[in-house]
This record gives sequence, C-alpha cells and structure tokens, in this order.
Amino acid sequence: MTDNAPAAPGTAPPYDAVVLAGGAARRLGGADKPAVRVGGRALLDRVLAACADARTTVVVAAPRPTARPVRWAREEPPGGGPVAALEAGLRLTTAGHTVVLSADLPFLGRPTLQRLLTTLQATGADGALLTDADGRDQPLVAAYRTAALRRELTALAAAHDGLTGLPLRRLTGALRLTRVPDPLASFDCDTWDDIADARARIREHGHVLDEWISAVKDELGIDLDVDTGVLLDLARDAAHGVARPAAPLTTFLVGYAAAQGKGGPEAVAEAARKATALALGWEEESGGGKDGSSGGPSAPDAG
Repeated sequence: MTDNAPAAPGTAPPYDAVVLAGGAARRLGGADKPAVRVGGRALLDRVLAACADARTTVVVAAPRPTARPVRWAREEPPGGGPVAALEAGLRLTTAGHTVVLSADLPFLGRPTLQRLLTTLQATGADGALLTDADGRDQPLVAAYRTAALRRELTALAAAHDGLTGLPLRRLTGALRLTRVPDPLASFDCDTWDDIADARARIREHGHVLDEWISAVKDELGIDLDVDTGVLLDLARDAAHGVARPAAPLTTFLVGYAAAQGKGGPEAVAEAARKATALALGWEEESGGGKDGSSGGPSAPDAG
C-alpha cells in the first residue's frame, strides 16, 4: 500500500530510497566505485547512512555486503542505464515520496535529504534536486513524488519501446522540479582526483572527529547516536583526576556498562555522569579536598 498521508508542515514526509550503484565507472578505469573507501567507509555505505531514515532502501546493483540491510534490484538487461535502473528500483517501493541517489556522494547526510523532502512537500513540485557548485542539476541527489516518477517512466517506456539506454534528462525534463543549491552534498566522485579531494576534505579539522566516529560505528555495526562531548569531557576528567591511561579505559567501561543494560544514548549519558563524578572525587582527594585536608586520619594535637 502506498503511503500518501501528508506530513505536518515543516517536517519531512515518509520516504523510500533508491540508490543507483551499478554504473561502469569508466572514468575510474572500471574500478568498483561503490566499494571505494573515503574516510574509512565505502562510498555506498556512506550514502546508505544518509538515507537510514528511509522506510525501504533499494540498491540497484549486483548484491554485495553493506553496512546496513537493503533490498536489491537489477534492471534488465544489466547496464541498461539510469532510467531503466530507476524503474527497477521503484518496483520495490511503496512510499509516496522517493529519494533517488547515486552511490558516490561522500558528503551527503541526513539533513540534506530532510531539506529536499521538506522543500518538495512545501512547493508542490514533482521533485526537488540539488544543484552543484556550477549550478548544474544533480537529478541523482533528489527527492521525487513517486507517482510522478511512475507516470513519466510509463510514458517513456511506451514512447521508446522500453527504457534501456535512455538518458536521465528524458525523465527529468518532463517533471516540474525545484532546485536546492548545495555544492558540498552534491559533490560526486567520478575520477580518482575527486576521490583524492574527498579524502583530503574529510581529514580537515572541522570534519575529522565526526567522520572517524561514523567510520568506527559502521565498522563495528553500531547504530547509536551519543553525545560525544560528554564522553570527551569524561576522558579529560579521568585523565586529569586519575591518570592519563584512565581516559580510554574509563570510556570503554562506560560503553560496556551501557551495553550490559541494553540502553541507548540515555544509558551512556547516565554511566558517563557517574564515572565523571567519580573522577572528580578522585581529583578532589588528591588535591587535599576543598578544606585543604588530606582526607586521612587527623594527627593528634601537639598538646
């Protein structure tokens, strides 16, 4: 059943995602582009993390291991081009809105998809897509009304006796589109120079910590958002109040305690609060306490 219930004003509607990951990557010398790692994560896994809120995610390509479960589809014949691939993916979707993505977007994040969906909801257009740094449309970083896509795909198939080999502009040219400029989120990796550029940007100071945490969570199969600031403060207090090696060991024990209780971010925060209080208590003792006493037994009066 298709979900066409309108979302509340200013909120993104429910959506499905179709990720096209079966291209030939000729400009990469035929490399397996979705598997190329940027910031320690495969490009495809980075895109799948961005659309993790989708009710259903369909990847159009030959099946492969991914960081989270997806459904797989394939156009017939394989290699039939983006329009045929999109149609194959749409067969497995049911939501009233569909996000359509390529598998080579290293800087795509959930907020960008939410912005596309809310823009689409507010404008009444058939689709909302990103434009790149040069103002060019990026139809594979876009949110569409599913009914509009199916309508135009049916018309194209009838007019051309199928969809194989048709360029994407044949589809998007028939749709009413609104555009959202975003040079970073629309950046795609077509060449090895693009890959090198993306890897360098991710190591910039403003991104590296978030990128590292995301990479570790993907590698360990962890889907948990926690306040990293709380954990960093705990590590600082443990290192300062106890000893430097106490920082990593304490944060490990906090995570272990939260996992034992099968808790989410709240359990991590509570365990961190307790450990921080303990570390501050140690620091207070080592400094002689607030009243300057050592905390040990009192010496007898000299009399």
